[in-house]
Amino acid sequence: MADRPNLPYTDAAIHEIQRYGNIVPLNGFRMAAKDTTLGGYFIPKGTTLMPILTSVLFKKTEWETPDTFNPGHFLNSEGKFLKKEAFLPFSAGKCVCLGESLAKMELFLFLVGLLQKFSFSVPDGVELSTEGITGTTRVPHPFKVYTKVR
Repeated sequence: MADRPNLPYTDAAIHEIQRYGNIVPLNGFRMAAKDTTLGGYFIPKGTTLMPILTSVLFKKTEWETPDTFNPGHFLNSEGKFLKKEAFLPFSAGKCVCLGESLAKMELFLFLVGLLQKFSFSVPDGVELSTEGITGTTRVPHPFKVYTKVR
């Protein structure tokens, strides 16, 4: 983990995978704690709400190319990692995923470990797709890849 600040593109790619993958497009239910107005709409206290994370992860005013996989979304002009407020793959509000920091660490260590030990390729004639199957969660279509020990 000490190397993470020295690998800004890797960190940016992991964040972009999470943003673009949009694994949990519908957040858990929330309840308005008080009367509030949001975007011109009045929301009375006690109203059940379901945040839709897709609306933030693909918002055109937040991301330069929202519908394209682009790790540059998380890099500044000097190539350093850039935190984005609109990056919400672990939920929003006070009830964010309790395991977020552990998950971020594990994702980084797991991916870097795989990339250090293996080379990945696709079989001839196979084209991978970023399209997924959306339900309660979003998962990729089945696919085949080759791995080769480095």
